[in-house]
Amino acid sequence: MPTYDTIGQSYSQVRRPDSRIVSALLDLLQLEPGSRIADIGAGTGNYSEALGNCGFCVFAVEPSPVMRLQATKHPNVQWLDGYAEKIPLPTSSVDAAIAILATHHFSNLEKAISEMNRITNNGTVLFLTFDPRQAEKLWIADYFPAQWEEAQSIFPPLCDVMALIQKNSQRIVKSYPFLLPHDLKDLFFAAGWRRPEIYLNPDVRAGISALALADPKIVQKGIDQLQQDLENGVWDAKYGEIRQREKLDAGYRFLCASSTVFQRIT
Repeated sequence: MPTYDTIGQSYSQVRRPDSRIVSALLDLLQLEPGSRIADIGAGTGNYSEALGNCGFCVFAVEPSPVMRLQATKHPNVQWLDGYAEKIPLPTSSVDAAIAILATHHFSNLEKAISEMNRITNNGTVLFLTFDPRQAEKLWIADYFPAQWEEAQSIFPPLCDVMALIQKNSQRIVKSYPFLLPHDLKDLFFAAGWRRPEIYLNPDVRAGISALALADPKIVQKGIDQLQQDLENGVWDAKYGEIRQREKLDAGYRFLCASSTVFQRIT
């Protein structure tokens, strides 16, 4: 059973597309409107729809019916029931393939990369992923240490992933840091780095697989401590200076595999 059949009931409420991520996708893909894009592990289609709004023809590939049923119908988005390891699209049928914060749910990353390469002609294969080893020291690790540590086993080192992509795509692979804005709409694990209060919301936690799939008792212990520290001022005393920052490097990276490397993302 796909993971999000279990935890994805309210996913679309808290995992909304962020315009900064969409802009980065457009900048790196360098495609003309009307181009065909496969969104692998599309979830509820938040970024599929955003790309459809930009005039692209999007194939949203997602195995979870719970996630697909939350999608908004869009004339430029065609939904496909399928896994990254066996994408239901013909060879060289799209101009680019993307996977946005989805690789940790792939059962076989190497096979998924090969499949994304297979369906893409000479265009770009693009990933947004996460490597906690690349992150600045973040207070989230103090309240959810088990989940932060587990992320290091779930997400391989960035250099290993880049090598795997290059091996299975025969393309140039470039890493681009994505510094998290303080007001992200897409509430993934580190999105609340300047807004600790959002983690007290159970709907937000339900959209973060690292928390939703963890031992509820362990997560609740961290939540209780966070709530207490926010109420008594301990959190602000220890970490409050972070509220003055506009962006933070939490270890999120775009990995762009293409025949040409662009240097335009900011």
